[in-house]
Amino acid sequence: MENESSATLSSDLLRGVAEIAEFIGENRRRTNYLLERSYIPCGKQGASWVASKRVLRAHYARLTAGEAA
Repeated sequence: MENESSATLSSDLLRGVAEIAEFIGENRRRTNYLLERSYIPCGKQGASWVASKRVLRAHYARLTAGEAA
């Protein structure tokens, strides 16, 4: 059971600006700007940015729901 949850968490985690940028469909420079200003939910692990795919999906869903209103 522990290995299954570790694998799920690992597959949900994006590491580094390049992975996050690809996931959200932005270029690296714009993504770094968004990360540095905390415009998207993320954190740092050492010197690297990390983000959860699940959390990013929810964040963008809230943003787009606000635009539709």
